[in-house]
Amino acid sequence: MRHFGHIAPEERQRLFHREPAVFTADSPARVLAAALGATLYSPATRPHLADDVLKQASGGVVSMVLCLEDSIDDADVPGAEENLVRQITDLAARSRAEAGAAPAVEPPLLFIRVRVPEQIPDLVARLGPAVRLLSGFVLPKFTEERGVPFLEALTDAETASGRRLFAMPVLESPDLLYLETRRETLHGIFRTVDKWRDRVLALRLGVTDFCSSYGLRRAPDMTAYDVQIVASVIADVVNVLGRADGTGFTVTGPVWEYFKVQERMFKPQLRRSPFLEGEVEELREALIEHDMDGLLREIALDRTNGLLGKTCIHPSHVMPVHALSVVSHEEYSDAQDILEPERLGGGVLRSAYTNKMNEVKPHRAWAERTLERAEVFGVAGEDIGFVELLAAGVPH
Repeated sequence: MRHFGHIAPEERQRLFHREPAVFTADSPARVLAAALGATLYSPATRPHLADDVLKQASGGVVSMVLCLEDSIDDADVPGAEENLVRQITDLAARSRAEAGAAPAVEPPLLFIRVRVPEQIPDLVARLGPAVRLLSGFVLPKFTEERGVPFLEALTDAETASGRRLFAMPVLESPDLLYLETRRETLHGIFRTVDKWRDRVLALRLGVTDFCSSYGLRRAPDMTAYDVQIVASVIADVVNVLGRADGTGFTVTGPVWEYFKVQERMFKPQLRRSPFLEGEVEELREALIEHDMDGLLREIALDRTNGLLGKTCIHPSHVMPVHALSVVSHEEYSDAQDILEPERLGGGVLRSAYTNKMNEVKPHRAWAERTLERAEVFGVAGEDIGFVELLAAGVPH
């Protein structure tokens, strides 16, 4: 699989200075953590889940979570588990039947969001050989106390199945939100994920649960960073768990809840100028009509605040996340200059674009992360912006 792999090769060549690399579910954890992109959630109750998974993969989705937790009613859990096992088994049977035939749509990275630790070994056992399609589990309301049993169950299931399984803890507990318990909760989470570092692929932020604790819900005109109590938690999570000194983890951005027309209070945030070249003004209008301008702003703020990837609950959110994850030609040029071997001693240099200062030592960690992102999302052509990438990536 690869990002933008659903568009024609000649179109990728036009758009990219360096095309996104191919990766598989067996790629190194470092690559998969950077490649998650827009992780699309789907309730495990969907009757045609296998078809849905392949349809989304054909539209550019590379990671999905099949949810047994908050997205379904408590009474539906047994039926959802049965459906989930049946649908993944169906996917596995299809891939076996198509082996050696014409290339088929490859399933994305698949994760199951569970409710309790006991579900992990139970589902792995019920999946049998079909577990080969599973990349891991999403662990809800993660703290040190709650998280350890989940990670122990994951380790046991991995040993029993012989399949590498990753964990993606969700940070959404009120203890993480409340000021008097936040510091110790964060340190406890770090102790836990550090102990199981090889199994933790990424940490996900449950901002909807944070807002719930205070009876809040952000409007489509607002981002998570406009809700100050949420912004403070994101900052502290990145502070403790997202450091660039080798101790940090990939932290993904919060979910964007809106996907249909709402009455606006404020004027659109999406500038006209990036859309004026070519026939893309229509795309701008469509983005505004579906409240996507707020999503684009939040994605940009995610990146600025140290987050990579995003939880998504609607397919229309996927390509905006991916388009804004592509490394620009300017970013790539700066990163390469900073990481030139002869500059290990430090120093300051003018950027190749002659519009900024690149200071080698302070900007080194940024440059390393930028090249990791470039590996999986590619580098845009010199004259290609996110609008062209978005227009090319949206299925027509």
